[in-house]
Amino acid sequence: MTLTLIIQLVLIAIFIGAIPLLITAYKGNLQNLHRFVWLLIFLTFDLILFGAFTRLTDSGLGCPDWPGCYGHSNPLFAMEHIQEAEQQMPFGPVTVTKAWIEMLHRYFASGIGFLMLSFAVMTWFKRKEFGKCIFLYSLGLFFLVCLQGAFGAFTVTFKLQPLIVSIHLLLALCFIMGLTVLSGLTKQNSQILKPRSFIKAIPMLVIFIVFSQILLGAWVSTNYAVLACDGFPMCNEQWIPQMDFQNGFTWWRELGKTSSGEYLPIEALIAIHWTHRLGAMIIMLTIACFLYYLAKIKQSGNLNFQIEAKYWGRFVLFVLFAQILSGLSNVIFQWPMIAALIHTGGAAALIIGLTKLLLLSFQKSLSE
Repeated sequence: MTLTLIIQLVLIAIFIGAIPLLITAYKGNLQNLHRFVWLLIFLTFDLILFGAFTRLTDSGLGCPDWPGCYGHSNPLFAMEHIQEAEQQMPFGPVTVTKAWIEMLHRYFASGIGFLMLSFAVMTWFKRKEFGKCIFLYSLGLFFLVCLQGAFGAFTVTFKLQPLIVSIHLLLALCFIMGLTVLSGLTKQNSQILKPRSFIKAIPMLVIFIVFSQILLGAWVSTNYAVLACDGFPMCNEQWIPQMDFQNGFTWWRELGKTSSGEYLPIEALIAIHWTHRLGAMIIMLTIACFLYYLAKIKQSGNLNFQIEAKYWGRFVLFVLFAQILSGLSNVIFQWPMIAALIHTGGAAALIIGLTKLLLLSFQKSLSE
């Protein structure tokens, strides 16, 4: 990694992030800061979708080194190496198209990192006006972006190891959840959340279960186990097919291999897929209980709380319904690209909606 490469990549990140930064944060007041956060949520959501597209097109190793492409900041300068690799393996991991997809994903990710750093710097200069809490929280999110970038590097260096790729997706969802909380902190006239409000068990349990199911979904995708079960609701014409949970849920292993280096048996892939289906039923029951819990709070809440809770509750139900349909279409229609992207985007949207409801339940408990 040369200094020239680092400078070029930093300039690309600044170029990508400069325009949205100027559009949303030029005044530097709390209202514009709140808009800036929602722009970051929108861009992060798009990046999660593009990351899924990168994975689904097998472009994760389109450039087999990191952070550049064969030591260059642009695939154009590495075209000789890329074409040579493509000639040796025409359908391999390195092609011109896959190299561009991979590098665009890195460019957009670095742009969001630049925007998050800019946000932290702005809140530092105005910490007396906005409060030190917002600065510290935004600084923590910047370090989360850096950690996410590190796992992006590990994804390449560990050759798409399933656990690394799954954690890479989970960190992205943690980041979008953190941004959603930050949108609440920067909202004018919002109540300040205190640590003691996090004692409430039901909302936190919901988030934990949802993240667990998303981890299972990522594990299905990164192990290419989407088509391991044929048919629905039965799996390969059986309610409980033959499964290999030991190899299926050995977390630290190479892609497509067992921990001993042998090829992963189909029974392991079936175990991964079947467990994710079971988790989907648990998620539906959990979210139904959470919305019932929130409805009980809503009955004694003020008008603004009732409107917001009703809006985000409907949003979560809509996303959950879309998740069920896209998940079924993955199986019935043999995992079309659009259904897989909708399923990944739905996971991110579900996190946003549930986080907003989580914040509402905390804010209501404080007002009481």
